[in-house]
Amino acid sequence: MNGTVKKIDARSADKLQKLLGTFDENLNEIMRETGTVIRVDGVTFVIEGEDEKVAQAASIIESLLTLAENGEAVDKGRVAYCIELAREGKAHDITKFSSDTVAITYRGKPIKCKTVGQKSYVDSVKHCTVTFGIGPAGTGKTYLAVCLAVQAFKQKQVDKIILTRPAVEAGEKLGFLPGDLQTKVDPYLRPLYDALQEMLGLETYAKLMERGTIEIAPLAYMRGRTLSNAFVILDEAQNTTREQMKMFLTRLGDGSKMVVTGDITQIDLPDGRASGLEHAARVLQGVDDISIIRLTDKDVVRNPLVMRIVRAYEADVNKNDKNKKE
Repeated sequence: MNGTVKKIDARSADKLQKLLGTFDENLNEIMRETGTVIRVDGVTFVIEGEDEKVAQAASIIESLLTLAENGEAVDKGRVAYCIELAREGKAHDITKFSSDTVAITYRGKPIKCKTVGQKSYVDSVKHCTVTFGIGPAGTGKTYLAVCLAVQAFKQKQVDKIILTRPAVEAGEKLGFLPGDLQTKVDPYLRPLYDALQEMLGLETYAKLMERGTIEIAPLAYMRGRTLSNAFVILDEAQNTTREQMKMFLTRLGDGSKMVVTGDITQIDLPDGRASGLEHAARVLQGVDDISIIRLTDKDVVRNPLVMRIVRAYEADVNKNDKNKKE
């Protein structure tokens, strides 16, 4: 292919600097991943390289400039994700959901979707009674579910928020921890506490906990109950058995919404027992008013290195599975 040069006007030094990043790290990442040479002339990006690669780099820069124009942060995670989208010819998709606010924290910080997968997940939670969010660590499954639960409570769509997780050890033993059962399972529920406190503030959170408006409990505490007019989140659902998952889903009462989150690559069930999450996702596929959203490594919104870690582990699992078949 013939070489080409394309110029893109950033239109202001502020937007230019946002896109460049600290010590030009964003620009260097775009050049490295697209195989182009990009220089800055005033407030203009000059892209040089093969036609296809220049077009790809240009779509990334144009999309990121749109984010900057809308007042959005252009951080390493956003750049990495935009590059991923550009490889599929969808770089401009990153601008479609950046203006939508999912929730507002008690400090006034807007929470927004950062990936197409997250946008699909949030839309499903809003429109379906039961949503399964399945994907790797760092995709925002639990955090976004808590944000939506708090929003539903503030808008008086539900009277109560119920958060639960199975008390399955990830390499440690509950019996060695001090205190009663609630004290022992608290460390497993910590991510839920943290997300709630960020959304509500410590004082409001404490009051709602005291009143029982917010309930955080091990999954075993759900047995025999009917959960009505509540926003119910089951976290770490990959560690439920089939029986536990069926028990949980059949607790659904009038006026309630359920979100089930988990990562099927991190199953800690003993003796190789089958995951209730995997089973439910299979048997409930296509059931009306139930949505199953599968997030991928592309939806990881932590440090971009987390995306590469997830991919390395997935590649290793796929390699081992292939070797077993052979």
